[in-house]
Amino acid sequence: MSFFLQLLITGVVVGSIYALVALGFVLIYKASDALNLANGELVLIGSYICLTLVAVYKIPFIIALIITLMFNALLGMAIERVVLRPLINAPVISVIMATIGLASLLAGLVHMIWGHQTKSYPPIFPSEPIRIGEIIIAPVYLWSFVIVMVLLVIFTIFFKYSKMGLAMRAVADDQMAALSMGISVKSVYAITWGIAALVAAVGGVLLGNINGVNASMATIGLAVLPVVILGGLDSIPGAIIGGFIIGIVQNLAAGYLQPIFGGGLKEVIPFIIVTIILMLKPNGLFGKGGIERV
Repeated sequence: MSFFLQLLITGVVVGSIYALVALGFVLIYKASDALNLANGELVLIGSYICLTLVAVYKIPFIIALIITLMFNALLGMAIERVVLRPLINAPVISVIMATIGLASLLAGLVHMIWGHQTKSYPPIFPSEPIRIGEIIIAPVYLWSFVIVMVLLVIFTIFFKYSKMGLAMRAVADDQMAALSMGISVKSVYAITWGIAALVAAVGGVLLGNINGVNASMATIGLAVLPVVILGGLDSIPGAIIGGFIIGIVQNLAAGYLQPIFGGGLKEVIPFIIVTIILMLKPNGLFGKGGIERV
């Protein structure tokens, strides 16, 4: 039982980070109907920036995190302005291909600047493990979960009640109607990319504190894709719930099934789940299906 609870707790923590990163996917999809396949590289850049500020320049972690979030948000807005805005009226496949090229470019820059070796954050969170009976919880897991949940609550309130959040929802529902109401769609696009890059940075910093930082962290962009498909590409609650589902199932599979079926099952199981769900619900658990008239 303690082994199960240990896997469950780890799955909840990892799933919460998946949910946060998936939020960036969903925001961009809702705004532009395109997937941002460079999301993993934004996660990686955020983690390396914060690590450099903390480890090299000895800046306190909180200040380094704030600087990192500002940098990633500006980077996301710059990407939207330079790469994506010229493609506003282009086919969706053109936007997707642009994000693939952007991912390759950002990955190359990361390799040139920081290299390929795994780098570790200096001790930031308490090192003494928390014991609850036979269950051992590393403080970095607990703090990561708390930070993610606080951010998810903040973003939920922002999207539901703030003026910009309402504008983003209006643009996602109907761009022409939003324009007729005086909403600047271009500004909403820029802010959407800024928020997506910001949450990617948070996910990268938390994962970097848990596992260290190296180029393979960018694969979280692929790992989170089943999350957004499972929850529904246009559903923010779906991204959150899907993140927890994938994180928990992935860790349980790694603990119980991977010793039987061999390595690699942990990475494959999310795609198996998504395939089954899509056979039953093609729009995901919370996605909105619709009829398009032509």
